[in-house]
Amino acid sequence: MVARKLLVHHNDSQFDVDYDTDDGIQVLKFQLFSLTSILPDEQKLIGEKNIPIIEDSDLNSVSDSLRLITISGEDEEEDGEERESSITDAKQITIQGENDKVVVESSSSFAKSDEELARMLQAEEEALFYQQFQTRDNREEFEGKLRPYVRQYEDPVRQEAARKTVPVDELEEKALVSLAKEGNFKPSKVEQDHAFLLQLLIWFKKFFRWVNAPPCDGCASDTANCGMGAPYPSELQFGGSRVELYRCKSCSRVTRFPRYNDPLKLVETRKGRCGEWANCFTLYSRAFGYDSRLILDFTDHVWTECYSHHLGRWMHLDPCEAIYDNPLLYEKGWNKKLSYVIAFAKDGVHDVTKRYTRNWPEVLSRRDITTESVVSAVLLNITKECRKSITSRELSRLEDRDRNEAETLEMDLHSQVDASISLPGRQSGAKEWRIARSELGSDSYSHSSCPVRTCVDEHVSRIYNAFYPMFSQFVHEGYSNVDILAVLSVVKRFLLDLSKTSYKDRRRSIDPDSNTSKLSVHEIMSSVGELLTALFLKTELETDGKMSICLAGEPVKTSIALPVALDILDDIMANLKNCGKLTKDSLTLPLLKLNRISSGLILASGEELPFGIVTSAFDGSCTSKWEEPNGSKGCWIIYKVQNDKMYDLEAYELMSANDAPERDPMSWVVEGSNDGGLSWHVLDKQTSQIFEKRFQRKTYKIVSGVHPSNVFRLSFLSVRDVQATSRLQIGSIDLYATPA
Repeated sequence: MVARKLLVHHNDSQFDVDYDTDDGIQVLKFQLFSLTSILPDEQKLIGEKNIPIIEDSDLNSVSDSLRLITISGEDEEEDGEERESSITDAKQITIQGENDKVVVESSSSFAKSDEELARMLQAEEEALFYQQFQTRDNREEFEGKLRPYVRQYEDPVRQEAARKTVPVDELEEKALVSLAKEGNFKPSKVEQDHAFLLQLLIWFKKFFRWVNAPPCDGCASDTANCGMGAPYPSELQFGGSRVELYRCKSCSRVTRFPRYNDPLKLVETRKGRCGEWANCFTLYSRAFGYDSRLILDFTDHVWTECYSHHLGRWMHLDPCEAIYDNPLLYEKGWNKKLSYVIAFAKDGVHDVTKRYTRNWPEVLSRRDITTESVVSAVLLNITKECRKSITSRELSRLEDRDRNEAETLEMDLHSQVDASISLPGRQSGAKEWRIARSELGSDSYSHSSCPVRTCVDEHVSRIYNAFYPMFSQFVHEGYSNVDILAVLSVVKRFLLDLSKTSYKDRRRSIDPDSNTSKLSVHEIMSSVGELLTALFLKTELETDGKMSICLAGEPVKTSIALPVALDILDDIMANLKNCGKLTKDSLTLPLLKLNRISSGLILASGEELPFGIVTSAFDGSCTSKWEEPNGSKGCWIIYKVQNDKMYDLEAYELMSANDAPERDPMSWVVEGSNDGGLSWHVLDKQTSQIFEKRFQRKTYKIVSGVHPSNVFRLSFLSVRDVQATSRLQIGSIDLYATPA
């Protein structure tokens, strides 16, 4: 551990920054963000002799005579106006000592230097030169590989068959919730469409089934391949010209596995390998109106691309892996040696290989079927065939989009790879098969240089607080714990019933006969008034005299809050069973969780994408978690309080996640800072903590005294079994302030 003190000058202000080299470069960036509002992921560190500072070790190598940080750039906004959260103009932080100089500057792109670009262009020219002597100049072979994939997904019968299998209402709700969790409660139509497509991809991953060897048709036992069979007419009807045969290991019965090409049949069978997956998902995406195309990789993989109007470009979607917008997945994650990657749409065929590689000269050396000019000519001819009946206006639009895509592909090709993102190896298929194809790779899709994220969790704190007036009434009326549990069970049943209704117009009549508590329905509803308000719900009297619960605000606000309330109810009911008779003094942690801190900014040492991001630990839901892929031997979270408000931390809670107890945190330190993260005070330290079960909450009271803070840091030192895993995971983290 090496402590260093840096003097930071910002406009007319100066600050002392205490920096511990064990904390790593991301903590220093967060400290600089606290001072300058330049987000950590927009900072670029350049050392002496223009050497980039990327890793922790780079910063450690900077001279110890470091003395001064000066910050220059645009002046702060006048008249108290808030600065934009997205910094687009270049800003610099100059860190200089006697023998060194470091510049921190915002950088929104990963463009390569002129020298690197020149080297790449030269390598491309050389590869093209040598290609003319290596290629077989076989136009017929190249075109023959393409023709079978020129297919249409425009048949309304097939599209309708696909749509009928999709829980549209559920996916629309999940799309809106995903946007709301990012703080976007009123998305545009374009944003909603983009989010729905991603939910469709996630749903399809569960809907469709990967087949290594099909189970026996007779006894459902395991089978082994025993060759190929002649197709039946009923199989040929749906493009099943290739039929694999599998013999049962138990009863010796032969099971047929026709490789259907007709997506209509695949909607029915819901199984296959990557060809069937991509073929069927492309139909689904087209059925919901997305411009879609099937992507063929000549090294034996198939996936989908859809045009995202939200992104303004084509987006990669792999239904087998449920991964989207990561075109380097195959080259970087699977270690594929790509050659040709071709896109097939209703209106043309395009070479999109450049989207999927950053080693174009190397890829060119493997494109040996024919010359590049012949490749372009074949694709152009097929595209003309596809567009022969298109209007001139539509043709002009498509040609403009083609030109834009060509420009984008060139820009992508010359952009720098973000080394902080770790892409996984192949996850679909049997492990032995993936090993044989050298596609196993890592099991982690993660980010080691996380962006600062905002917690959209005010509703969680509001729901927790809403239980206080309810329990105050219970105590005042002298209800027993048994009576209270009966009331809470009725409330839970009401909310569960409501959660099963359509999110757009939630309404559920309350059946008095379903009330098993001593209180009347009216008494129960009056006691939960604040809870309903926190869930954006209300009660109404129907014409038949029955009471009903219905929406009282934006539907998505109820959608995001209902699961949280149900989880909190379960937790309260479990704690209540272990309590004695309730008094006013009982209405505190761990039974009731008041004064929860919310809506802060979070930075983490790493996170799993897309479902294990750090904000998942603060969203109040048991179904989500934060995963740090490399956190078993040490990782951290920094929580910056909204508007720099000072809080004296009274307690905090950690909850174990849904699985893998070996990943549970075991030892950690909690610290607070009263100067935006420049210096730290230890608030609590725990060692050898064991979570005995999944979804278990542990409450820790702060006994170190009063230390008002506007930033908190949780440093996790080890997990339960360091030898068994490289990961750390936490179901939830909650911080509670001392009552004002």
